[in-house]
Amino acid sequence: MKFFIDTAELAEIEDFAATGLLDGVTTNPSLIHKAGGNFFETIERICQIVPGPVSAEVTATKADSMIEEGKRLASIAPNIAVKVPLTWDGLKACRVLSQAGTMVNVTLCFSAAQALLAAKAGATFISPFVGRLDDIGQDGMALIDEIVTIYANYPGTLETDILVASIRDPIHLVEAAKLGADVATLPPAVLRKLVRHPLTDKGLDAFLADWEKTGQSILS
Repeated sequence: MKFFIDTAELAEIEDFAATGLLDGVTTNPSLIHKAGGNFFETIERICQIVPGPVSAEVTATKADSMIEEGKRLASIAPNIAVKVPLTWDGLKACRVLSQAGTMVNVTLCFSAAQALLAAKAGATFISPFVGRLDDIGQDGMALIDEIVTIYANYPGTLETDILVASIRDPIHLVEAAKLGADVATLPPAVLRKLVRHPLTDKGLDAFLADWEKTGQSILS
């Protein structure tokens, strides 16, 4: 499974990129505004830090305008994935942009039928929002299971990667990986939680306490 980080905070992206764990980034205008940077400069800098796909979202709602915005975003760097909403116009824009060789991330997916349409339109990524489904009493991971099953029925035909979004906790990530999703995009706080376990902390504390008693140093 590939790990994307869902943020526009450059310091966070640089920190995670240094671990070698980061395969891409997802952004949107809200995240970039929250980070406080210039829209285009921020996206360009992220693309320099991370060689993998960087999702940058259009703001238009009509197909023609989405396509023009998508072309402008794609011109920033070769690793841009233009993010479009899963609407009728979004699917039209996806088709045009993908046929022109641009990666497209179709976002705001909440049903398996929508995911099938996005794949047919040529989406590079489909972004089902599992946390938001959980919020309204539906099973977000059940949607991932459905999409994985449908796409697997058509190898060589439906080439869209399943990018699990709206991940709220490590359990979402583990379940998505077990189901065979291709990518997970996580907020920095959730990604940091993955490394933590109380037994790891306890074991490290015991080791350090024993080492301190020796009065020795590896570097001296």
